Amino acid sequence: MRFSSGLLACCVVLAVATTASAESRIFIIANEADGYGVDQCLAKGDRCGASAARSYCQSRDFAQASSYRRVDPDEITGSVPKAGGNCAHGGCSDYVAITCQR
Repeated sequence: MRFSSGLLACCVVLAVATTASAESRIFIIANEADGYGVDQCLAKGDRCGASAARSYCQSRDFAQASSYRRVDPDEITGSVPKAGGNCAHGGCSDYVAITCQR
């Protein structure tokens, strides 16, 4: 009986640990030109943006960045001005979604 109780306890701990480690969160950030080209690497999803995305995630206590890409303002509900009428002289930024995982 002790063996089955111990086995059950191990399975529960393993299931909880697996669920906790699979936590992910998507961050939407303004993709402003920095003069180094990092903004283009993130927006295009190029490999050169991987270290910037990973650093962003690690600064928020996540282990890694699983993906990063450009986001259209239409994908963000009501919180971002669309290009055109509301943006004076190209003042609206592009946005990047970075998915971080623990």
